[in-house]
Amino acid sequence: MNDVKLTDKFTKNKGRILISGTQALIKLPTLQKQLDQKIGLNTAGFISGYRGSPLGNFDAQLYTSKKLLDEYNLVFQPGINEDLAATAIWGTQQLDNLPGEVSVDGVFSMWYGKGPGTDRCGDIFKHGNFSGTHKNGGVLLVAGDDSPGKSSTVANQSELAMMAASIPVVYPSNVGEFFEFGLFGWALSRYSGLWCGFKSVNETVEQTATVDIDLDSFEFTIPEGIETPERDVHYKPRTYSPMQDEVDVTRYKIPMAQAFARANKIDKTPFSSSIKKLGIVTAGKSYVDVLRALELLNLTKEQAQDLGISIYKVGMIYPLEPRGLLEFAKGHQQLFFIEEKKAVIEPQASHILYNIADRPSIVGKKDLKGNTLLPADIQLEPMSLALSIADRLDELNLLNETLEARSKELQLALGQAANMNPETARSPYFCSGCPHSRSTKLPEGSKATSGIGCHAMALITNTDTLSSAHMGGEGATWYGIAPFTTRKHMFQNLGDGTYYHSGYMGIRGSVASGANITFKILYNDAVAMTGGQAHDGPNTVANIAKQTLAEGVKKVVIVTDKPELHQADKDIPSNVEIKHRSLLEEVQLELRDIEGTTIIINEQTCATEKRRRRKRGLMEDIPKRSFINEAVCEGCGDCSAQATCVSILPNETELGRKRKIDQSNCNKDYTCMEGFCPSFVTVYGGAPRKPKGITISDELFEDLPSPATKPLAQAYNIMVSGIGGTGVITIGAILSMAAHMEGRAASVYDMTGLAQKGGAVYSHLKIADKISDLNSQRIGKCESDLVIGCDLLAATGQDAIQSIDNNRTLVLANSNVNPTFQFQFMPDIDFNNQLAESTLKKASGDINYTSIDATSIALNLLGDSIATNMMMVGYAFQKGLIPVSSDAIVKAIELNGIAIQFNINAFNIGRLLANNPNKIMVLLTQAGKISTEFKPLDNVDEIKAHRIKLLTDYQDAAYAKRYINLIDKVITADNAQGYKNGELSKAVARGFSRLMAYKDEYEVARLYTNGHFAEQLNNQFEGDINIKFNLAPPLFSKRDPITGHLIKKEFGNYMISIFGILAKFKGLRGGIFDIFGYTAERKMERQLISDYEALIESLLDNLNDKNYDLAVEISQTAQKLRGYGHVKENNVKIIKQAWIDLKKEFVNPKELIFKQAV
Repeated sequence: MNDVKLTDKFTKNKGRILISGTQALIKLPTLQKQLDQKIGLNTAGFISGYRGSPLGNFDAQLYTSKKLLDEYNLVFQPGINEDLAATAIWGTQQLDNLPGEVSVDGVFSMWYGKGPGTDRCGDIFKHGNFSGTHKNGGVLLVAGDDSPGKSSTVANQSELAMMAASIPVVYPSNVGEFFEFGLFGWALSRYSGLWCGFKSVNETVEQTATVDIDLDSFEFTIPEGIETPERDVHYKPRTYSPMQDEVDVTRYKIPMAQAFARANKIDKTPFSSSIKKLGIVTAGKSYVDVLRALELLNLTKEQAQDLGISIYKVGMIYPLEPRGLLEFAKGHQQLFFIEEKKAVIEPQASHILYNIADRPSIVGKKDLKGNTLLPADIQLEPMSLALSIADRLDELNLLNETLEARSKELQLALGQAANMNPETARSPYFCSGCPHSRSTKLPEGSKATSGIGCHAMALITNTDTLSSAHMGGEGATWYGIAPFTTRKHMFQNLGDGTYYHSGYMGIRGSVASGANITFKILYNDAVAMTGGQAHDGPNTVANIAKQTLAEGVKKVVIVTDKPELHQADKDIPSNVEIKHRSLLEEVQLELRDIEGTTIIINEQTCATEKRRRRKRGLMEDIPKRSFINEAVCEGCGDCSAQATCVSILPNETELGRKRKIDQSNCNKDYTCMEGFCPSFVTVYGGAPRKPKGITISDELFEDLPSPATKPLAQAYNIMVSGIGGTGVITIGAILSMAAHMEGRAASVYDMTGLAQKGGAVYSHLKIADKISDLNSQRIGKCESDLVIGCDLLAATGQDAIQSIDNNRTLVLANSNVNPTFQFQFMPDIDFNNQLAESTLKKASGDINYTSIDATSIALNLLGDSIATNMMMVGYAFQKGLIPVSSDAIVKAIELNGIAIQFNINAFNIGRLLANNPNKIMVLLTQAGKISTEFKPLDNVDEIKAHRIKLLTDYQDAAYAKRYINLIDKVITADNAQGYKNGELSKAVARGFSRLMAYKDEYEVARLYTNGHFAEQLNNQFEGDINIKFNLAPPLFSKRDPITGHLIKKEFGNYMISIFGILAKFKGLRGGIFDIFGYTAERKMERQLISDYEALIESLLDNLNDKNYDLAVEISQTAQKLRGYGHVKENNVKIIKQAWIDLKKEFVNPKELIFKQAV
């Protein structure tokens, strides 16, 4: 096993390293500095730009690499926005403006930005490129293209913008080419005076791969005999000559770039056939897709060349170097241009070849008949490419029987590739406790336009939130449309990061236009969308307030969860109001009626950033937590309606689905406690009690056999799927490092982006014996050898499901399903466990599908569900499905340095489960922690007995007798009709008990003092705790002036004593001495019992085969008569209307299609 260190990627300049695209971009300027030192140049590096997917994490890693940057005299200056960063880059090339005052011989500079950032820099790119670079400097523009738009508002193709500014563009095909192409770019820039674009895409930036590097191999040749302009190509101080600049660029510098490309062989011919029939011309990601396509056709390099296939790999896609292309094209019958998105090389090549007498035919985006051949708008897929190549071979009479048969196999596989079922989709959403989940809410009748940032996810669920403008354009769309609509006002969401980037210009524009608009500046103290980076400069609440007032806005109000902090801030102008966040609705109503531009600064720190800071000791971790008394909870979902927080989880019980707080995920926002429900308790002090798991000894695993690893004829493909933020990406990191340690090649492409926010994430992991076998980064359609579904729903997502081939792919799925965010909006949602499992089985075939309850086993044996993923790796390894050794995996875990023993134990528990599941069952039994999925009672007699006891405890046996009388009637009717399953009986047994056991003051008091609540608290928390209750006693609570709802208040621990006394008076319930019974709510609840009784008896009188299912449906509606106060009142209105509608259908049922099973 190789001796590997995590620092190798930055310190090792000769040999093999494992490095990501982002890390390679950090290493790149260190290599340039060392090359300069070798030739005696004292240079410095300068890096500036603005973050955005796929370069969203680049600046974060630059911050953490400060020591490395300082060592090589590399300056990182965050750019505020993309065009200011590019302007600073331009400045680094102007050393000659200050003769005798500079400290270095030159500055080589790197700009970075995502596609839209490239687009917005057209002005500065052209100015900088036309003015020239420093002879010892050079400019590299790293454009990050999110080609499919997975984490962008538009899909990207940045080279088009660079071409418009006459900027040469290089396009590496994988992370291994970052060094060659980046160093080439700087060398080209120094030679020609042009800036050089560097096109990166998701697949190259977010790829981590095995790379062979040799710093000494990077030497660049200056072409000879090239015509240059009379004046120098480099930056010239105090020169204003726009026309001459364009002449120099067009007539001299562009040809110089082409000559430099030729001299340094940046364009290559990896396949060169002596027969010369089909010439494939491609570049970047498309090149590795072509290699994979040929592999799918079962063609080796030699076999492809024997058929007459050659490949021309273009390194510099603009301007296309003509001589190399002409030499390649000569003698070929046809050139097939394979490019992703819009064609760039093909039109240049057509121009070059047009007047050549023996030119080959050209196909690419169109075939010879003008029909679409390759898409110009979506990503290329290797399997589709393979079929397109086979069609070209057929057209040229080169398709032999073997290839034809293989082509048909691929066509069949492509047609059978599974697609995602939307019903099992896992979408991203706000993190637990995210301030945006409440700050983006609007008053009734209002609308808001969205913006760039996490808050844009409000578009997923808020129908009153409209699509966004581009970054910095927030507000302008409204003052454009305002003159042409009857709407008088608009809210505009604007993140604090966007405000600092350029968003304040939209505020200035709104003021100038006179528009009636309220900007909601969502200040969460971090650039949360891309990883929680700090702002690029001073950006405080006080500064925003002062700046916006200075722009002429009519009013500024700060809304915050900690008003006392801002009230003590003397920098905040005195005419700025400061209010608690609970008054947001009131503030919005006030500001929307003010003419002109107004500002709400909604200040609350990013919940995830709070969590990070608390872990690092940078923020106080307040010992305060939300807790739900399961028995008091009605499952109405009002807590979710208030907070829409993903830490509110379903709690399946015999009395229906209730709610619980995921204490391990909770970020302490407390909005959930505003739900109108007395089940919420505030717990002060102590700490959540963590499951302890069992004591793990090495003896448990002594007899585990290790599966043999075999040579790999081609890359072995593992698709890992799971939920963002749960360690899915760690699997790819560990296994790729393990392969690297063993001398194998590895590539892992992580699909994250916006999906990090609780959505589905994927790691495309490839392991091979040779680097050349890795080819394309993505695992394409029907290409997985193994799918590890750490989350069942994520495994049915498009990336994973389409990669399954039922003749090849083995699926290992975690049967546990974490709730999706839709639960916060649909309390009774079905999480589609069975549908997800059947979808996967259909795709893979039953024989290739294995599921394990990994989450439950991890929690019970190791005390933490985070062990799930590594446990599944262990299971897959033991089944011989991961082609690296256990020693290498353990070593990689150790090298990773995080929870080492815990992760090793998880890996070994997974191995043991695969090898000896009975031993795992023994461990679970010994620990007394066998966890099974909750299953409600399904026998009507059991349900009846359970509810009789409940109602007896609730009131007395006489009260329960009323329940028995109705249930017995329904059971008799079921038996008389021959419905042995008794679905109607079960529905009434459940529904009637819910109505009879309405939770009045006596019952809530009983459920807090009967011992179960104390037991719940003890199971959840340890240490000294103090509890407070969140209640709204109807007899003396105040009402919200806007909604009219009762306002909850916090009551102390003394309430336990009061509850104990109150519970003893349950015998007064419904009598003349029941002071609570005179309220409208209690009268309504008592009337519902009688109404339901009458309803059920009327159904029994007219029950038959045609309307039986409707009777069951009507009976089940009682389960939705839940909640407290106004929540229950709303539900009652809905259900009573449903009774009327369903009863009409019951009396006149539609023709029976499916008879009830008997």
